[in-house]
Amino acid sequence: MHKKSFVVLAAILVVAAARAEIKVVVGYNDNDAASPAFKFQTVPPTSANNAATSAIFTIVDGEVDPNSGGVDKLNDGKLPEEADEPAENFFFADGSAGGRIQVDLKSVTEIRKVNSYSWHPNTRGPQVYKLYAADGTATNFNAAPKNGIPPESCGWTIIANVNTKPKSAGGGGQYCASIANSGGILGKYRYLLFDIATTERDDDFGNTFYSEINVVDVRAPVTTNGPADIPKDFTIKTDDGHCTITINTVKAPQLKDWAETKLAPVLAEWYPKISAMLASDGYVPPDHFKLTLKPMDGVAFTSGHNVVANSDWLEKELNGEAIGSLVHEEVHVVQQFKGNNPGWLVEGSADYIRWFKYDADKHGADMVWFRKRGKDFSPKYNDSYRITANFLNWVSEKYDPDIVCQLNAAMREGKYDDDLWKQFTGHALQDLGAAWKQEVMALIATPGK
Repeated sequence: MHKKSFVVLAAILVVAAARAEIKVVVGYNDNDAASPAFKFQTVPPTSANNAATSAIFTIVDGEVDPNSGGVDKLNDGKLPEEADEPAENFFFADGSAGGRIQVDLKSVTEIRKVNSYSWHPNTRGPQVYKLYAADGTATNFNAAPKNGIPPESCGWTIIANVNTKPKSAGGGGQYCASIANSGGILGKYRYLLFDIATTERDDDFGNTFYSEINVVDVRAPVTTNGPADIPKDFTIKTDDGHCTITINTVKAPQLKDWAETKLAPVLAEWYPKISAMLASDGYVPPDHFKLTLKPMDGVAFTSGHNVVANSDWLEKELNGEAIGSLVHEEVHVVQQFKGNNPGWLVEGSADYIRWFKYDADKHGADMVWFRKRGKDFSPKYNDSYRITANFLNWVSEKYDPDIVCQLNAAMREGKYDDDLWKQFTGHALQDLGAAWKQEVMALIATPGK
């Protein structure tokens, strides 16, 4: 009896000793160093041919975000080219608590490592999950345990608890969690279960953008770590020295000279000006942001500290709106709003800085621009962009010169409310909009004005 107990205890100790050697090594590239190569100093890069390539990935529980790529994005061997490409990553729905993904390797495999890769400019970059494994032979084996069912109770073994969240807030960048056993293989398993949690619950956007999952078996060649093969980006400091601007033109080499000699000096000059115009108590604007020029749909977008712009459109507008459009995006970098703010005001306030501060000599042409919209043109204060910018300028000249700065401060704190307009001007938003429209329509109808 005692000998049998001793043997069992010894077996448990051996397992515990082996498990103690399982380590999670984290590779990290910050937003400035991240590149589509997904190369890290401390962990291997992704492999397009590994045991997960032909595996079956199944969502066991959890709701997939409609903007996410399918679960096949986790083993298709293709990586996102930018930090914020929802369709090239897999992630669970906004506001949800994550979910579970099962990986069926189709046969029992001697696993050396499991590597998971992710990339996002903000809190969706880090990874938080528990990894379980099973060979599928347990009598009570449940291949698809739903959330709330402890996998250990139905034939699964806990392999690792992964949490790559940095101690400081945010955590944007590129991550790899590499799970390995320094004493040998992780084990012989057919199934893996990723029990994925959110990185934060302060808002609805805490589900990680997972880019790829690799399962390295013992037959795979050993890969070596190395410095990231990062294309050379152009960097410039803002005129006040506070912010570093990085410009990537790898996919738009024809714009390299223009971006470095024409665009960069304007962005460097205007970043501190915009920061001063939109200052609020205790707020410090970002000390870096990255601009990537490449072919894409649309004109441009900003996500956190990253701006991406359509190089094809810019090339056609080099003598027109190219620089002004990127000053608009630079405003978004400074704004860093929280919460659900009205889109018309977000874009309108950025266009206010663009058209009435940066391009101040051009805003006088607004009436001509309005007239060209045709006889049926009927502007509304919440039409967004340049039209809302005109409305904001009208309110600032007629009622409160600080209206844009004050509304910006409220949106930055997630405290915007339509009642603020009456607080700052003495008039309700709808009444201001109606008065502005009446004046604009009268000017449009008056030749020469």
